[in-house]
Amino acid sequence: MSEILTPPPADAPAERPREKRAEKIVAALEALLFSSARPVKKKDLAEALEATPEAVAEGLRLIAEGADRPERGVRLESVADGWRFVTRPEYDAMLRKFHDVSERSRLSLAALETLAIIAYRQPITLPEIQEIRGVNSASVLNTLFEKKLISTAGRRSVVGSPFLYRTTPDFLVRFGLKDVDDLPQPEELAEDFAATVGEAPPAGLPEAISAPAAEMDEEGDDEKPFDQEDDGSDEAADDDGDDET
Repeated sequence: MSEILTPPPADAPAERPREKRAEKIVAALEALLFSSARPVKKKDLAEALEATPEAVAEGLRLIAEGADRPERGVRLESVADGWRFVTRPEYDAMLRKFHDVSERSRLSLAALETLAIIAYRQPITLPEIQEIRGVNSASVLNTLFEKKLISTAGRRSVVGSPFLYRTTPDFLVRFGLKDVDDLPQPEELAEDFAATVGEAPPAGLPEAISAPAAEMDEEGDDEKPFDQEDDGSDEAADDDGDDET
């Protein structure tokens, strides 16, 4: 039996046509991006402007092209699957002085190491992270949670059902990445290291982020081995923030 389609009510409002001309939306598009504190996705821009995705894409191209000049103080950046205006890096010192920002807040080496492992191996469990690092990483994970750089992503279907962890959109924004596919590959890191210091990189992070956890040697650092109880004191240095991009 064929389905009977019910026609819409006669008084139903007709859908407004979408703007197809990029030049008609460029000014409004620029205003939206300038007023937003976070990157805005193309689909959200199209919805707000009642424009086609093609018009928005062309508008973004025109704005980026116009801002990509040495006499401009800002540029358009694609990050975390969205778009935003950012100041040029050469004005960083001046802006910090003007806004009285005296110090850069940074992640500790332990937090950066853990975050790199999660970014390259996600989704990944805490036991897997600890097997790679060879030290208790629970307090480091808490720090990354507080900074909203990681989140949970379900549970692993093994004994104990440990949580899986992954990076967040805030991670992409902080490090200026469109998505995790923009992360450099381990072989690229090894080549860059070799080109910089003139020798092969030591066994460590490039291999750790790509190899299965079961294959990794347990090398310690200044933290406690992960089979000891963690009192949270090893990550006190993380409480001072992280790098802004």
